[in-house]
Amino acid sequence: MIDQAGAAITNWLASAHDTPTRARREFDVGIALVPTGTKFDAIRLPAPVVHAAAGSSAPEAVVAFLAEGLKVGAVIHDAYGVGVWYYALVPPGTYDHWRVPGVECLAPGTWLGVPRLDFLSRPGPHWALPPRAVGSVCDARAVAALVLRGRDRLDVVPGAERTL
Repeated sequence: MIDQAGAAITNWLASAHDTPTRARREFDVGIALVPTGTKFDAIRLPAPVVHAAAGSSAPEAVVAFLAEGLKVGAVIHDAYGVGVWYYALVPPGTYDHWRVPGVECLAPGTWLGVPRLDFLSRPGPHWALPPRAVGSVCDARAVAALVLRGRDRLDVVPGAERTL
């Protein structure tokens, strides 16, 4: 059961969909497909870069790092399959100005699997850093700094695989 604040956040996330009631029904099952570009954009971050920036791949350490570095933002961890990604929700319009090579800001209208607010651990997509309020997005500059820190650490770690 989600509280009033959780319901407001869910409604905000669902409002990005052309049919918010459909998105809310999808949240009832677990994961809603929501297009980027109206309420938020999303930056897809390779897990090795996030883990290098955090100095750890341990979930608790990564969450603590994201909470410290991104403050009030929201980050989805998609842990399915071979490709493991994090998606930082950022303000709409970020796509037009994102210039960090090798790290994609999803084009407006890209469908993103957004987990229900109580999905906080594996398996599958879950919130590494859940939104705490309506409009909780990461500062794109803070996300860029995270990427640069992770890349720098990957460049100096012997045997680390360069993913970008």
